[in-house]
Amino acid sequence: MNWLRNSLIGGILIILFLLFIRWNEFQEKQIELSAPSSNETTLAASPAPNNPVNIPTTPEGISSAELSDIPEAPVARTAQGNPNDTSPSLAAYSQLITVNTDNAQILIDTKGGDIVKVALLDYNAKLNESDNPFILLNRTESHTYIAQSGLVGPNGTDGNTTRPVFSVAQTVFSLDENDDKLVVDLNLQQAGADITKRFTFNRGSHLVSVEYIVTNKSASDWQANMFGQIKRDSYDPTTGTGISMKPFLGAAITTPDTNYKKIDFDDLAEKAVKQELVGGWVAMIQHYFISAWIPDADKTNHFNLRKNRSSDIYLLGFTSESTTIAPNSTGSLSASFYAGPKNIRTLSAISPHLDLTIDFGWLWMIAKPLFFGLEKIHGWVGNWGIAIILLTCSIKLLFFYPSAMSYRSMAKMRKVQPLMAELKERYGDDRQKMSGELMKLYKKEKVNPMGGCLPVLLQMPVFLALYWTLMESVELRHSPFFLWIHDLSVRDPYFVLPLLMGATMWIQQKLNPTPPDPMQAKIMQMMPIFFTALFMMFPAGLVLYWVVNNTLSITQQYFITKKIENS
Repeated sequence: MNWLRNSLIGGILIILFLLFIRWNEFQEKQIELSAPSSNETTLAASPAPNNPVNIPTTPEGISSAELSDIPEAPVARTAQGNPNDTSPSLAAYSQLITVNTDNAQILIDTKGGDIVKVALLDYNAKLNESDNPFILLNRTESHTYIAQSGLVGPNGTDGNTTRPVFSVAQTVFSLDENDDKLVVDLNLQQAGADITKRFTFNRGSHLVSVEYIVTNKSASDWQANMFGQIKRDSYDPTTGTGISMKPFLGAAITTPDTNYKKIDFDDLAEKAVKQELVGGWVAMIQHYFISAWIPDADKTNHFNLRKNRSSDIYLLGFTSESTTIAPNSTGSLSASFYAGPKNIRTLSAISPHLDLTIDFGWLWMIAKPLFFGLEKIHGWVGNWGIAIILLTCSIKLLFFYPSAMSYRSMAKMRKVQPLMAELKERYGDDRQKMSGELMKLYKKEKVNPMGGCLPVLLQMPVFLALYWTLMESVELRHSPFFLWIHDLSVRDPYFVLPLLMGATMWIQQKLNPTPPDPMQAKIMQMMPIFFTALFMMFPAGLVLYWVVNNTLSITQQYFITKKIENS
């Protein structure tokens, strides 16, 4: 009747596996239903300028600045510039401007000149949906993620309750095929000054230049500070099942003490982060993509990352030092805004340490060369899956000798296990005698119990760095491998690779010496099952790396073990 029992157990396991697949598909559908749709309509332009922004009554102990979305100037207002005397002449109503470049579609609200939507045309929201671009920034009823900028200070145009409404010559701008640059000007007339807010878009780039050009027509100095900030709610686009991988979502900034500092939403809700430095940047990070403000690198900028105390809104921004423009002259204030993929070469060229937002972890000094090696191999073979295989083979070749030392030591331990079992039977109750006889046995057979550990420890930093390299590389997003693997950045749809990974782990265990402790041995037997279940939710590219690494290790260990056992 053993065959009947085994058949029933096998059938139950198959049914459980199929139920798990269906449950996972149900979870993904529920996530899609609850997430803001990529096709969700962007909110129309802001209310007419005569309707002020509603600011709640200030609760006791909380300043009005903590409830306002607009930052205050870092210096006190002077008598030279009274904002009551320099109110802008507003347009009749606000509207949305559409900007089409070769790699993005951007919407700009003439109220404030804020970027309220960025759709990345060179990245799809879903695999094989070329007409459905990935939307990074958007302002909808269910989600807020926009880039704001403006002027504060003595002659600033932006206040706690109002934003200026710019006029514009047209509502649709497109980058022509023969042009490398597209300029979009928003105009504003202020008492005594003409202001142009200029957006400059360059072909092949996700970096936008934002410049305020001010012509001071008055008889006194014009003075203001430029601010730029990312305004976002706490929605997490990567929310999935409890055992899925969860990349970092939150803010980041560079400081004089720390080149790359991460701050999650919970920390910002408890305490604002303030920093002053020359140059710098502030960013909003999610898996594969980033938005960042990069102010003037030669000026002292005041960074302020905080939560609006009245809503689920987080504000990550900077305010520049004050700029003074003499009477009857023209000056400018400028900064850059990036919204696009976390490409290591692009980010490193934009600002120092911005490439660290590609979070390779504390092993970044190893991960970066590994990424460049992976990128180089991909340039030769044209397939990221093959590049992962070849890079893993190269690393295994680099550590061939340390691995051989480790496997040789484990093979010797495996060979003397019957002798160790005899000693345990003979001296099981006398631990001191047992330890002494074991040491004699190790010395006689030239076995070092620790010999299998040290070489493995040498390799661990490299393989952990490679793990994070594959995890953080946007290049793997929507990249196919072969057959059923159409996207290396998501899980294997049929769980073939995780099952292969579990099988290779089980084979490796059979080649290793059995732990002397029965409880430890049972735990080790359960490890392949545990890791198989865990890796079912991991991206296929990561699981492919583990399968290849385990297969190469098995091959090397098998031949070494056979050689030792036959000697």
